[in-house]
Amino acid sequence: MSALEELEREITACRRCPRLVEWRERVAREKRAAFRDWDYWGRPVPGFGDPQARVVLLGLAPAAHGGNRTGRMFTGDRSGDFLYAALHATGFANQPTSENRDDGLRLTDCFITAGVRCAPPANKPLPAERDNCRPWLDAELELLEHARVMVCLGKFAWDVIAPRPRPKFGHGAEARSGRYALLGCFHPSQQNTFTGKLTAPMIETVLRRARALADGS
Repeated sequence: MSALEELEREITACRRCPRLVEWRERVAREKRAAFRDWDYWGRPVPGFGDPQARVVLLGLAPAAHGGNRTGRMFTGDRSGDFLYAALHATGFANQPTSENRDDGLRLTDCFITAGVRCAPPANKPLPAERDNCRPWLDAELELLEHARVMVCLGKFAWDVIAPRPRPKFGHGAEARSGRYALLGCFHPSQQNTFTGKLTAPMIETVLRRARALADGS
């Protein structure tokens, strides 16, 4: 078993945050009508992707009926549909869709993770929950030895990883934090993509910039 696989086992067994444990498990029991035949994951969701990745995408947390259902980051909801289509268009993913953990999706030179591993009520983790989860992110990044670029999907992710005093978040913003070049990207939430705040060309531009930074351009 690789070190990342061992870490994944530890992450999925975590019960540090009682509020998040109660919520993620309740959602998994009650389910959404459209997914009533699913066996929900209902646990913390580990990172996913290429262990040799130079580019890391950092999100907020799993969605209640997305990652909390499927067990994979940005999988099974509209945000994931948008994100993986962009990753495929820019050469980071072998297919444009992500439906479940056994759908054949593979990432190349890219790893996806989040600041919080459990689905939070109203998609709003508490500061203490963010801090409880930070050691998992640090452990993951330590094992991703080739990672050099961090694409922060939304201000929450930016604030988790950005240095202090924090540089201002914005779409396309760039900063440095230790060994990482940071890139800001609006979160691929339905609110952002349906309103046009984030479009496919916008996120693809950020992903191509991430590759250029990783290449040292």
